[in-house]
Amino acid sequence: MRAIPALLKAYTLTGAITYLNAAKLAGETFLYNMQHKPSELEVHDQYYGGFAQAVTIADEWLPEMHIIDLYGLIALKMLYDRTSETQIQTMIDDALDFYRSGFEALYSRYSPPPSGDGEWHRVGKSDVIYDDDFGYALTGLFSYEGWSSTVKRVYEDINSIGPSADHPAYNPAVCWSGYVNVVAGKVDSDYYDAVTSGILWQLRNGHDKLAHQFSFNTISGHVEEFMYWGAKFSDYSPVENNKSIVTVSWLSLLFLNYSPSITVFTRILRSHGEDVTLYPVIEAKESVSYGEGVTIKALVSPSRTDEIIMELGYVVNDYITLHSFAPIRHHYKLRHKGIDYEVGPVEDYSFQGQLMSRRAVCRRLIG
Repeated sequence: MRAIPALLKAYTLTGAITYLNAAKLAGETFLYNMQHKPSELEVHDQYYGGFAQAVTIADEWLPEMHIIDLYGLIALKMLYDRTSETQIQTMIDDALDFYRSGFEALYSRYSPPPSGDGEWHRVGKSDVIYDDDFGYALTGLFSYEGWSSTVKRVYEDINSIGPSADHPAYNPAVCWSGYVNVVAGKVDSDYYDAVTSGILWQLRNGHDKLAHQFSFNTISGHVEEFMYWGAKFSDYSPVENNKSIVTVSWLSLLFLNYSPSITVFTRILRSHGEDVTLYPVIEAKESVSYGEGVTIKALVSPSRTDEIIMELGYVVNDYITLHSFAPIRHHYKLRHKGIDYEVGPVEDYSFQGQLMSRRAVCRRLIG
């Protein structure tokens, strides 16, 4: 699946028919067999439409079908556009018919009989998923059918899982966690899987511009740290001392294709906004600890009395109202003109399905 686009590109550049023939063999022969052979292993000869993961030289089949193979839609569509072979389109349709229900339910893999139980599963026997598997699958499906109901649903289901008591520093707008418990609705690791920022760049550029911009700005300020495959939520330090060529390659696509979001609101921010510093919560136990600050643009004004619920010991002048295009979160610290505030509950403002801005009333921090 990942070789076909490269082979077709090589054919386009060189005109050497060998590359085209190799791409056709990869799709029309190898992937066709990987999609159809598992049904022959089934006692009742049931055809699924998913792809087996591997076959050994000894002809032993590993028939599990993983949703990450939706990424292969990019290759199959390119091959169909080049050859117009009906067989390729049928393979695409069969794959979509099979994977869609499991994907929408946030399952990772299907285990067909007789070696499997005929059920959908996540990682092992847990409720956890790998973020990059879903990032690749979303990218493949998005390339084929755009911002469809399936793409929107799966992306928003994962992206809406935010910080928790165990991991208060997590912010999905930066990147997704390496492990995500989609049943409990919380992340299950203490690090960002940095590659996902790159994998999702095109989808976010079109349909989550706030995350796209914030991710780019965060990584721009920590270029060295994000060359490692895992960067911890709290300080972006590496999980292991291993840089990743896959991560760097994907992030290079984010940087090469990035352009700032331009909307009516971002134009207003550029003209009339002011710089404020946002500090994420990284620990919230006996006392609250904050991480490294990031500068954002915001419209800041004194809060009106009808916007606030006055708390004991505070006066109206202790509150400000903030409008921004950054992923501000409840309980974050905000520094404005040398004074620290705590961000209150955040309201999102959307138009035609696109998030336009966020608003929060912030209360001055005392002591």
